[in-house]
Amino acid sequence: MASRSTTSRSTTSRSTPSSWPGAQAWVPPGADLDDLASAAHECRGCDLSEHATQVVMGSGPPQARIMLVGEQPGDQEDRTGEPFVGPAGRLLDDALEAAGIEPASVYRTNAVKHFRFVDRGHKRVHKSPARWQVAKCQPWLLAELEALRPSTVVLLGATAGQAVFGSKFRVGTSRGTPLDWPTTMGGPMPHLVLATAHPSAVLRSRQRDEDFAALVADLRLAAGHPR
Repeated sequence: MASRSTTSRSTTSRSTPSSWPGAQAWVPPGADLDDLASAAHECRGCDLSEHATQVVMGSGPPQARIMLVGEQPGDQEDRTGEPFVGPAGRLLDDALEAAGIEPASVYRTNAVKHFRFVDRGHKRVHKSPARWQVAKCQPWLLAELEALRPSTVVLLGATAGQAVFGSKFRVGTSRGTPLDWPTTMGGPMPHLVLATAHPSAVLRSRQRDEDFAALVADLRLAAGHPR
């Protein structure tokens, strides 16, 4: 039997972006959140579906007023099929509570619905999705927005921000300030759009207390409270 190679393997296929059709063909028009979650299991819109354990759609009450958008599922989310269940999700719960928001009241999702990673053999290491993978997955995010129609959208991190505002978007220069939903996105327009740091960035920070406080301050704006 051949020995297993120790070379790191990425979840990125050698095929070109143009060889993948994007998610639109799998998104049922006018579907509610439950129907979207069911349909997403069949999605083959990009190469990430070939390597991830399963698709991870959003989770939360269908009447949620606030929609939180992150980057992509992590290792634990990929295994459980639920978003924000790992360490970053627990920190997000703490931040929501500190901001006066009941964690169970919000809808959580990601710009990309499959886990992109590098397989180190003993560990799957997160790798940010490519811009083209974010674009191929965008129909799912827009369909969730259409089904939920939240009044507030909070973009957690650069990938989520760029999924909505384009590649030039920077969290550092936009966070904590109400943003205008781009008309080019189509669909229902939230009344309030905010950008803030992804909770995983707070976890990695060397000044975690300060960055956690800044995340809470941004979420307080989403809750309708002043800083």
